[in-house]
Amino acid sequence: MHTARQDIIETEIPVSQLQIGMHVVRLDRPWEETDFLLQGFILQNEEDLLAVQQQCETVFVEGRVQVVPETPERLPASRKTRTGKPAPPDTSTASSSIPKRKVTYINKVDANREMAAATMSYADAKATAKNIMSNLRLGRTLEMNQIHQVVDSCVDSVLRNDNALLLLTKIKNKDEYTAEHCINVSILSAAFGKHLGLLEGEIRTVALCGLLHDVGKMRIDDDILNKPGALTPEEFAVMKKHTTFGRDVLAALPRLAHAAVDVAYSHHERMDGKGYPRGLAGHQIPLFAKIVGLVDTYDAITSSRVYDKGRASMEALQIIHRNKGAQFDAALAVEFIRMIGVYPPGSIVEMTNGEVGIVVATHPTSKLKPRVLLVRDADKHPLTTFREVDLLKETPDSAGHPYRIAREVPDESYGIVMKDFIEQGILNRKAPEVSAPVNDGHGEP
Repeated sequence: MHTARQDIIETEIPVSQLQIGMHVVRLDRPWEETDFLLQGFILQNEEDLLAVQQQCETVFVEGRVQVVPETPERLPASRKTRTGKPAPPDTSTASSSIPKRKVTYINKVDANREMAAATMSYADAKATAKNIMSNLRLGRTLEMNQIHQVVDSCVDSVLRNDNALLLLTKIKNKDEYTAEHCINVSILSAAFGKHLGLLEGEIRTVALCGLLHDVGKMRIDDDILNKPGALTPEEFAVMKKHTTFGRDVLAALPRLAHAAVDVAYSHHERMDGKGYPRGLAGHQIPLFAKIVGLVDTYDAITSSRVYDKGRASMEALQIIHRNKGAQFDAALAVEFIRMIGVYPPGSIVEMTNGEVGIVVATHPTSKLKPRVLLVRDADKHPLTTFREVDLLKETPDSAGHPYRIAREVPDESYGIVMKDFIEQGILNRKAPEVSAPVNDGHGEP
């Protein structure tokens, strides 16, 4: 354990107040529970900041730091560096619009138990999303009763246990990007609303906004919408019109929540005023549009499209972190990163002993120690019997060492295709839990 010298003053601060250049000397948890190689280090860049913010709530830094109590409405801007000199004002959080937490939710059922219902809800929602796009292309009106039913079904699942549907958002089909993207944004928005403590009615509304946020794209010509290469400036100008088209389509519907119109129109507005279509300043952007705009970006980055290969969740979170305050509401970005965590459900992870598994659920208070379904042995051969290990329980492997995650690997690594595991119902069933060292033979899934 790192021990500070007696002549060094340490100050405990929330991770949201960290700055590049600060010397982190202690954490709010044992070093061995994190992926930091050194016990004590100087924050060198944004990636260092992101890593600490994902794994800790508070840290101890060298020097005397002025700590201003945080409020959801305005995170602190007045800080001092470890040298004692005043830090420049942090305008990135000055106009934060995170509402005060109203409800604290807990998962009501186990993720495995919820998976079957979540799979049905996802399939229904995806079919509905396809119908929405098809009907708009043909000039038909939207079936709002059906839309509300699928949204309510997904939100009900998220409220019971959000791990199940979050795992399903990891299934990506390039040829069905538009429909899947709308569903994923709806589910992620609902889960984020739950994380923020929104009221249940607000969660249902933001989920509806997520489902309908891109309806205006159905009025964009296919040659532009599905172009395999980069858009020309003229084509991009046409693409940007989908926000106005979406507003017009939704504004014509009776008894639709006005928030859905706002989100369709404003989800590409940015905090620095450089978004579109109106170039709104940060304080002018509706809360739900900020939420959906953030979620929209995350799902787009992690999805394979006709012109871009999907990237890992961690890379998407790093991009969001680098652009917090400029493109995204800074406080919302930090909370979203905390919600997703280092290893979100559906991640394929390689353990330190070489075994490979799928993250099936995370613990809200310990994102680094999720529940993992082990499906490959150390030689990367399929296990005869899949086993589940809860990393929070410090379960030892066959060598007597506690299971630990070494790294996340892309989908399809070692023959593990998430879509196949879902379709075969493997993740719907509760696997035997690893409680003692096990030697397993090889077999096919």
